[in-house]
Amino acid sequence: MRTDHTSQTSPTRRAVLGAGIAAAGSGLLAACSSGGEHTRGNPGAPAADAPGRSAAPSGRGVDETHSAPAELLRKHTFRATPSPVELGAGRTFKSWTYEGLLPGREVRATAGDTLALTLANNLPEATTVHWHGIALRNEMDGVPGVTQSPVRPGETFDYRFTVAHPGTYWFHPHMGVQIDRGLYAPLIVDDPREPLRYDHEWIVMLDDWVDGVGGSTPDDVLHQLRRGKPTMGHGEGPEGPVGAGGGALADAASGGRNDGKGPGRAPSPSPYRRTGPNRLVSGATSRLLGGHAGDVAYPYYLINGRTADDPTQFRAKPGDRIRLRIINAGGESAFRVALGGHRMTITHSDGFPVQPYETDALVIGMAERYDVLITAKSGVFPLVALAEGKRGRAMAVLRTGAGAVPKPSAHPVELDRRVLVSAHRLRPDESVALPRRGYDRLLKIKLTGSMKEYDWGIDHKPYDPDTLHWVERGERVRLVVMNATHMWHPVHLHGHTYSLAGADSNGARKDTSIVLPYDTLVADFDADNPGLWMLHCHNIYHSESGMMTTLAYHK
Repeated sequence: MRTDHTSQTSPTRRAVLGAGIAAAGSGLLAACSSGGEHTRGNPGAPAADAPGRSAAPSGRGVDETHSAPAELLRKHTFRATPSPVELGAGRTFKSWTYEGLLPGREVRATAGDTLALTLANNLPEATTVHWHGIALRNEMDGVPGVTQSPVRPGETFDYRFTVAHPGTYWFHPHMGVQIDRGLYAPLIVDDPREPLRYDHEWIVMLDDWVDGVGGSTPDDVLHQLRRGKPTMGHGEGPEGPVGAGGGALADAASGGRNDGKGPGRAPSPSPYRRTGPNRLVSGATSRLLGGHAGDVAYPYYLINGRTADDPTQFRAKPGDRIRLRIINAGGESAFRVALGGHRMTITHSDGFPVQPYETDALVIGMAERYDVLITAKSGVFPLVALAEGKRGRAMAVLRTGAGAVPKPSAHPVELDRRVLVSAHRLRPDESVALPRRGYDRLLKIKLTGSMKEYDWGIDHKPYDPDTLHWVERGERVRLVVMNATHMWHPVHLHGHTYSLAGADSNGARKDTSIVLPYDTLVADFDADNPGLWMLHCHNIYHSESGMMTTLAYHK
């Protein structure tokens, strides 16, 4: 029997945490309640003193395994650090990266492996890491003030989780607008029973770039967009980064008290002085995106860290089958992608397999991923990613023979042929199709705000860490996201994948979806991973302006 339930805010975060789903009793909760004392944690084990390390929580979620055989444990330490980045043609800018690389070094595992990944923060600001698309334990999700304290400069944090599902994923900060610097990298989970047959794999990371160009920073761009109004997301608060002793964990430790002035709330307005040139654009429109395409005029667009006039090249032989794993790591730009002289067969969306779908081009929103197969022809071919609705493009090159590198202005005819914009056209592979059943709970939210006021929010309100949308474990939830704005939004749900609900209620599995203006996303998911999970627009400037909220349920 279907029953409709509206969002509730009466239960507190303390009640959620008291049930033991987000660092209950020890680890991070203990660190917050003791005034921020740092402990080195091994999930599931007593915390031991280790000054200079952020606290590691001990709760359990989807990943019930707190230890793993040595052969299944994949360990890696990576540093977030200020570093110069060379984007091609001798252009070098100062930015922040993982280990000085753009993109960061690929993390690779096989489904079922446990990852033990240590973040060392050498940045001048606090940071976290969000493992985008991975269904992991809630306290490993990397959201400051919700699932962990920020990792402050000079500290380290141990992320440990099991990767259950094969696919194309990636990781990035969830702190302010740091994602629009160089802090991102692919996370690939191999299928031990991979059904696809191909000769090569090509990871393609798309990005829009502004950091360090002419003195610009993403924070400066956000201030320009908001005209000095305070941010409403997970950025800096008046006492440091949001979540530093505040938000969900501090609320639990302090009896749920929050006077609205500390971390976890938006900072008070402060005088704003621009540090870089104007980066705002007007008139960016796209028929495919339903109108307004974006507000930021990026000076460069990149594929794998390179500009179109000095592109990265992938080499193969004619006749080779190549799997492209395409990831949009951009902050504010959708891309229309095509490979000159080739058709693409889409095999996966957001990591999950779909029934093969042929197309000439596809539109990929921020944080979406598509895997495609191509059979390489003989020659030199441009892989072009148009910044949809904006003036600019990224390009890489597929080389299977002799020939000149295509010009930066190359425009394959495939870009204007059959274009996939919405994954609603895709059908899931039977192996991952969500079992058919009626939904137990209907959860409706509305995307609101405008470009003029830049007051993006949910249900006409900016992000409030105390507003929770409640579900119950074991429920089939129907999520209805109504876009009541003039602009498109890429909507992302943490900790879950959902099925795009159509006439047969059995659509492709996704975690991020383009929602066009005045359109509605209808998605079904099973509440099988308790915790506090963000639901937000993955336009980083929209989310930091308030277009995000929290889904919550008990263990």
